[in-house]
Amino acid sequence: MAAPIFMGLAESPVYLLPTMANRHGLVAGATGTGKTVTLQGLAEGFSEIGVPVFAADIKGDLSGISQPGKSHPKIAERVTAMQLDHFQFMGFSTSFWDVFGEQGHPVRTTISDMGPLLLSRLMQLNDTQQGVLTLVFRVADDNGWLVLDLKDLRAMLQYVAENAAEFQTLYGNISAASVGAIQRRLLVLEEQGADKLFAEPVLNLDDLMQTDANGRGMINLLAADKLMQSPQLYSTFLLWLLAELFEQLPEVGDPEKPKIVLFFDEAHLIFDDAPKALLDKIEQVVRLIRSKGVGVYFVTQNPTDIPESVLGQLGNRIQHALRAYTAKDQKAIKAAAETFFDNPAFSSIDVLTQLGVGEALVSMLDEKGRPQMVQRTLIKPPKGQIGPIEASQRQQLLKTSLVAGVYEKVVDRESAYELLSERTEAMQKKALEAESETVKKAAKRTRRGDTAFEAFTKSAMRALGSQVGRRLLRGLLGSLLGKK
Repeated sequence: MAAPIFMGLAESPVYLLPTMANRHGLVAGATGTGKTVTLQGLAEGFSEIGVPVFAADIKGDLSGISQPGKSHPKIAERVTAMQLDHFQFMGFSTSFWDVFGEQGHPVRTTISDMGPLLLSRLMQLNDTQQGVLTLVFRVADDNGWLVLDLKDLRAMLQYVAENAAEFQTLYGNISAASVGAIQRRLLVLEEQGADKLFAEPVLNLDDLMQTDANGRGMINLLAADKLMQSPQLYSTFLLWLLAELFEQLPEVGDPEKPKIVLFFDEAHLIFDDAPKALLDKIEQVVRLIRSKGVGVYFVTQNPTDIPESVLGQLGNRIQHALRAYTAKDQKAIKAAAETFFDNPAFSSIDVLTQLGVGEALVSMLDEKGRPQMVQRTLIKPPKGQIGPIEASQRQQLLKTSLVAGVYEKVVDRESAYELLSERTEAMQKKALEAESETVKKAAKRTRRGDTAFEAFTKSAMRALGSQVGRRLLRGLLGSLLGKK
């Protein structure tokens, strides 16, 4: 059985039990109170017992976990105060990932894997537009066409719009205005860099769930500093990852330790402006994914950032200091304090505003899954470097990574765009053949009796009609071929 993860020191040592780690958790606190260092310590603890970790690295600060820490008076003071006789600095095996492929291995998915619900959230579509998008997916599925990237989705939208009358009986009304709105949102997504996310090869989740030669869990860091400039893209990617793990992993019940632990920083972005249908889905996945051996830890400034339905499922809680500058802040502090199993030795409401940097109110689950009494805890110092690494160090780690070279080259296989392009070319060829046949027949009639002037006039009119016809054809279908 895996050893308990040492969290810090209260009146006695505080531990997180690996058997309860898949009951999820919360790390909260105001800016500058020590959340990132706590997150790093948790990630190190999971890695040491052989559990892989995936964490969103918002500012690049977590990258230091890959290098041994350095002696510092504050760390030395804490090591002494906590009587950590065997404490030693060490680096942890780390893989870097990046949706944009700049600071880590490219991480990609496809339009089909994302699905209409998450895509609708990503593009902030209304109900009518989401209905049209769902219809587009249905048409693609019924025809066996793969929708992998943005150009595939554009091609499908164009195809459905041009054949709306044909599809109306089978699938329902197709609003041209909704199709146009979705097309415009796709342009916005592309400007935000979503074209880098939607491509192949798709991320193999097994590559996130590896251990190193020493049996320690790999720590996977998603470079999120640039990604955070597009909050919808950031939050939707995290939800996709959660959904994929839920769908792909088998049921394992309550294992001795998790298969993987996820840390979602700036967690409020996942829930901000999310429609009820999506919130219900998130709640369901968070509730059920623990039986797949997955622990999810939300990192945010205030517990009130998390919906009650999800917050109630977060059994392991670490609450750093909160500030009481306004009436709203005071209300939030009261709400945070009320989530703990009270300790008669102190008032949680009072302590929440008094905690120093690196201190937290901690309540972990016991072996029966019950919340333990909250403890004012001095959080352990991390063994890895605190703060970011140099760009040269990151590049070296990328070169020696277990997945180096696996995801760097984009694969563009035949999908909806290519198939619809071929279809359009075939239609154009057929139209040209029909036009040629008409000209031949007209020539025969001219030889049978038209005057030279009549033949010239009819030929000119046919040529004009053919040009107009070709322009109309390009206007309807040319976008699939990149023609104007």
